[in-house]
Amino acid sequence: MATASDHDAETALRQTLRWLGDAPLGALTQLACRFGYAARGFVYLSIGVIAVLAAVELVPEAEGSMGALRAWAEWPLGYVLLWITGLGLYGFAGWRLLQSVFDADRQGRELKAILSRIGQAISGFVYGGLGYSVFGALDTLEDLAEPDDRDAEQAAAQQALSMPGGVWLIVGVGVFIMAAGLANMVKAARGNLDKNLVCEDRLSQAAGLVGRIGYGARGLAFLVSGGMLARAGLSAQAEDAAGLGDALQALERAPFGSPLLVLVALGLVAFGLFALMEARYRRIAAGEVVED
Repeated sequence: MATASDHDAETALRQTLRWLGDAPLGALTQLACRFGYAARGFVYLSIGVIAVLAAVELVPEAEGSMGALRAWAEWPLGYVLLWITGLGLYGFAGWRLLQSVFDADRQGRELKAILSRIGQAISGFVYGGLGYSVFGALDTLEDLAEPDDRDAEQAAAQQALSMPGGVWLIVGVGVFIMAAGLANMVKAARGNLDKNLVCEDRLSQAAGLVGRIGYGARGLAFLVSGGMLARAGLSAQAEDAAGLGDALQALERAPFGSPLLVLVALGLVAFGLFALMEARYRRIAAGEVVED
């Protein structure tokens, strides 16, 4: 027998589907962008939480993006959650496309703005690739156990090394990741991360502080990851290729490694929380772009 709550849930679902069917393209695009920020936040929350657990030896080791998401497959409704996350990552990749190609944030055409938009375009490819990887891993249960992030990174590095100029390609990618890390740390130092948030001042200031912590930690992790990848290129050793998970594990092996890993991991959690705040409060002009 259907309960009142079941009826309310069904009514809400029907209203949502009706709104989606009637909503203009701009509103749907903005919804997809906000969904993308939420997925980005979920990814970094997962990475950060697992890294904290690794630092206190409750799980074997810190994980990168796919490793952290893969852990959810063992939870009830984990597959549903990963499907939603994969869709959200595609949404975020689409938002990066609007930012980079159509200047959705109205950054202009100065050199700084152009460099920012190039970075956003690359970010879009990265998140689109991550979304693709999530759906690829969801094909079967067995796929979720293999290959792991490190295997995939080493395979890609080995393939690159076999190409003419592959060494410098890997070094170049590593240097780019290091540059992205520095950019994240500069962004954290300068602050003003709440400039695109539309909410009351107190909440905006709190979000800005959380964002600064998050970008600082993410920048440090990128610096380590990019350095390890560049070293793999210079030594022509594919097995030295490293991603975010390897960078976190390297931090744990450093002097005072466990406390350092906890601090960086909590920073990544902060980055995830800031992304969730952006999902709710960020000014998103996607609707204006697609309806122009």
